Amino acid sequence: MTSPFTPAPAEDPTPADVPVDLTVEQTPAEQTPVGQTPAEQTPAAQPASAPTAPDLDDAEVAAAAEGRHGHPHALLGEHTRDGVTVVRVVRPLAATVTVTGASSEVVTLEHVGHGLWQGVADAPLGGYEIEASYEGGAPWVADDPYRFSPTVSELDLYLFGEGRHEQLWNVLGSHVREHDGVTGTSFAVWAPHAHAVRVIGELNGWYGALHALRRLDGNGVWEIFVPGVTEGAYKYEILTPDGVWVERADPMARRSEVPPATASLITRSEHTWSDDAWLEKRAASDQHAGPMSVYEMHVGSWRPGLGYRELADPLVDYVTALGFTHVEFMPLAQHPFGGSWGYQVTGYYAAQSTYGSPDDLRYLIDRLHQAGIGVIMDWVPGHFPKDEWALGNFDGRAVYEHSDPRRGEQPDWGTLVFNFGDSQVRNFLVANALYWLEEFHIDGLRVDAVASMLYLDYSRNDGEWLPNEHGGREATEAISFLQEANATAYKRHPGIVMIAEESTSWPGVSRPTSEGGLGFGLKWNMGWMHDTLDYVEKDPIHRSYHHGEITFSFHYAWSENFMLPISHDEVVYGKGSLIEKMPGDDWQKRANLRAYLAYMWGHPGKQLLFMGSEYGQPTEWSQEAGLDWSVLDRHEHQQIFDLVSKLNSVYRAEKALWAHDFDTEGFEWIDGGAAQQSVVAFMRKSGDGESVAVLANWSGQPVQMRFGFPEAGTWHEVLNTDAVEFGGSGVGNYGSVVATDSPWAGRPASADVLLPPLGVLWLKRRP
Repeated sequence: MTSPFTPAPAEDPTPADVPVDLTVEQTPAEQTPVGQTPAEQTPAAQPASAPTAPDLDDAEVAAAAEGRHGHPHALLGEHTRDGVTVVRVVRPLAATVTVTGASSEVVTLEHVGHGLWQGVADAPLGGYEIEASYEGGAPWVADDPYRFSPTVSELDLYLFGEGRHEQLWNVLGSHVREHDGVTGTSFAVWAPHAHAVRVIGELNGWYGALHALRRLDGNGVWEIFVPGVTEGAYKYEILTPDGVWVERADPMARRSEVPPATASLITRSEHTWSDDAWLEKRAASDQHAGPMSVYEMHVGSWRPGLGYRELADPLVDYVTALGFTHVEFMPLAQHPFGGSWGYQVTGYYAAQSTYGSPDDLRYLIDRLHQAGIGVIMDWVPGHFPKDEWALGNFDGRAVYEHSDPRRGEQPDWGTLVFNFGDSQVRNFLVANALYWLEEFHIDGLRVDAVASMLYLDYSRNDGEWLPNEHGGREATEAISFLQEANATAYKRHPGIVMIAEESTSWPGVSRPTSEGGLGFGLKWNMGWMHDTLDYVEKDPIHRSYHHGEITFSFHYAWSENFMLPISHDEVVYGKGSLIEKMPGDDWQKRANLRAYLAYMWGHPGKQLLFMGSEYGQPTEWSQEAGLDWSVLDRHEHQQIFDLVSKLNSVYRAEKALWAHDFDTEGFEWIDGGAAQQSVVAFMRKSGDGESVAVLANWSGQPVQMRFGFPEAGTWHEVLNTDAVEFGGSGVGNYGSVVATDSPWAGRPASADVLLPPLGVLWLKRRP
């Protein structure tokens, strides 16, 4: 509903106009329980048959009428005391005001001052409506938000106070609900330093005096229920300790306006999920122990112009054709600046509105699940931007960020760092992880920039950081938060996966919290990525001198549960596309790319590939331009696509390639020292007798070599990256090699194998 009046800003008194005794701490009504009248000056003698309304303190009346009263419900609404029922409402500029009770009793209110009206009823009214008339206008009839009980329970307040409310999104934020028999929207926000809070928006013509929230507890939770409101944009207007009103978006809003607009939106989900079979299967399985090849993508630039709902059909078809097990979305929490790619979040509980509604995103995820495709989303709990309308300095003081800039600012990105030692901030973040898992059925979260959270001196010079309580550089509070978030996510949602992007050698990233680890399920293997890319970027003639770069990862491959990432970070900022990193002419570039991808899929660990690399896009990724789909019209790039599809198909079918990614039982060297030939050969094993040999020739010439095998028999080429169908030269072994009972290199059988130039073979023995 919209107010029929819009007073000029000048009518809202400046802090200098507010008497000292009107701060929240000194307001008389603060000492009165919610629902009772404040201290009132009742005339000494009144006829019992004609009760009159009590006199009120003028300063308190002004505070309530102007929406700067810390406990407006203690004064406004219906109150019965000593047998007298008094009704008070705020209707500035009204000519007359009446209320009509549930029994049709009409009570005429009198103007007390500052736009506040009160009257005495014969008996408690229960539900009632307010009717106000204005000169030259139609009467305005509305329900009274100040007659309702709190929508936040004592248990909710207690759990949040303890930092243990795992479904905090059901408490704070805006929620359309039926309350005390009436449909409306509740608003609740945590603002511990605020002296007053008002909700402004389309519900009141952006004039907040009619909708001041009450402070429910000493922890700083504020709340109001507004009857009759079920949609619209809104923000919070907060009176800071400095006496200044500031406007803020709702930190717990579940929907936001489309940028550059920044208001929050009232929303409710109407999506009906159809992925029960997927969730049941997920809960009964372990993603860490199964095949996992991930297609990383940026929603806005995959096919520019498509929103969540429009994306569903083409994305499902495309990922299905490629055979990836999962899609990983770059961050989809609300971020106003598209150039951040989602890594500077302002609305942690709102799906990015640029691409559609929250239900549109649910639809997309639902469709992916129905097609048997898992969904991972990037999550950014390490830092947030300084936008003045968002989380920073939320109520005039540091709330979400650490107050000391040596802990609270991230110099690399010009952002703020969460105060991980505050129990409510931790609750906000832990619940946010659960929110995406529960409300959007996300199958896993990839946590961005974990290293920046683990070290207090990350990107800081001497004197720019504070040591921990032990005098060290380890961020003990952030470590504890990560352990809590991971342990809670796995506890509540068996079958999900938590993934760390952690670029240092921090020990135990993917070890259980019970063993002192951080509790992640997987860790990005950044060392593998850098070493192998450095190697393949070199001309093949020089690779024999750098053999250690391609084999070094095997020295630590089982120190963590690794994922091998070729992510968006490797194809931006002038780094060029993946195929353009490869040396040589166009044919050699494509051959190198095919070999690199097959080596990656054969290496212990899960795989992640950024969009465009699956068909060899020549240009580096541009968010503005999107992918160059026309490249797929060229046969040689379609052949790269076909190779990736074959990689995923064989990979998923061969247990040996993924069953023991994280322990040495799944790996055995065949030949790791053939530096002169630039050959790397190893065996992947399932643990139950099945094996796949991975043989890589990084030289530019065919290589004939003898290799030892675990058993004699025919070993079939289940994959040859140099096959003609993939754009190769067709060098190979006519589909198979025969290993005889001729011991070689400590193995009982051996065979001569012809390795194609810049090629990888996968061989498997079949009876």
